[in-house]
Amino acid sequence: MVSERATASQEHASEAPRAATAAGAGIRRLPGIAASSLVLVVVAVFVGFPILYMILLSFKSRAQAFNTVFVFSPTLANFRYVLANSTFVHSIFNTLIISVLAVLVGLVVSVPCAYGLARLRFRGQESLAFTILSFRFAPALLIALPVYLIYQRLGLLDSYTGMVWIYQLITVPFIVWIMRSYFEDIPVDVEHAGYMDGYGRLQVFWKIMVPLVRPGIIASALLVFVFCWNAYTFPLVLAGSGTPMVTVESLNFLGGISVHYGAVAAAGLIAAVPEVVLALILQRYLVRGLSLGAVKA
Repeated sequence: MVSERATASQEHASEAPRAATAAGAGIRRLPGIAASSLVLVVVAVFVGFPILYMILLSFKSRAQAFNTVFVFSPTLANFRYVLANSTFVHSIFNTLIISVLAVLVGLVVSVPCAYGLARLRFRGQESLAFTILSFRFAPALLIALPVYLIYQRLGLLDSYTGMVWIYQLITVPFIVWIMRSYFEDIPVDVEHAGYMDGYGRLQVFWKIMVPLVRPGIIASALLVFVFCWNAYTFPLVLAGSGTPMVTVESLNFLGGISVHYGAVAAAGLIAAVPEVVLALILQRYLVRGLSLGAVKA
């Protein structure tokens, strides 16, 4: 008993300096943690203030838009004015249809392509992959005029087919490169197990691989939907009264003798609602999909 008590007292005595050292280190780290937190708060305020100001501006009348900041009498007149514009309301549904169709077509084309680039080995594989990615880097203004001339001859201007087609420059490169990394993270043994069960390559792809990378598919689909929804140059050049797009129609409130800033802010908030709602609904899949394959073995 005496020896056990002596041993216990020695252990407590040895743990006391360690605890004191850890507490001292924690105290020394407090200034650094406080400074980092302060920097993050400043950055968050800097990034979020334009959004906050746009929200405040959308609830201000024209008279209060320039002589008030935070204290004002809120009004819904700007939202009523924007929603009374039938062209703007039509542009929301039109943009939704075109963006969804563009994402669906992009997934049908890109997911098998990404699987092929991840599993097949052939000459010029990396060159082909880089070529696909290079389409994403092409400035929209650089190719807008040639595409406009091509569309004019093919009769694709101001059409759903033309807009869905040109949006593949946004969807396909992004989905291919994102999904390729997801397929590469899945062990080849999983496919071999499918082959041993009698599956062919197409069945292995559809019944085994696609379910495994479903979170990545949902995450990439959501991201390219946002890119398509926010596109401006292509709708400005290639769309028209038959296929009005929300990014172009939102800026039409800038026209006239005086700029209606409240209406522009309200239109921007209304246009952002579908993206925010979709992201909130799919955020579980988005987080899981973006983290899939983040840790390499």
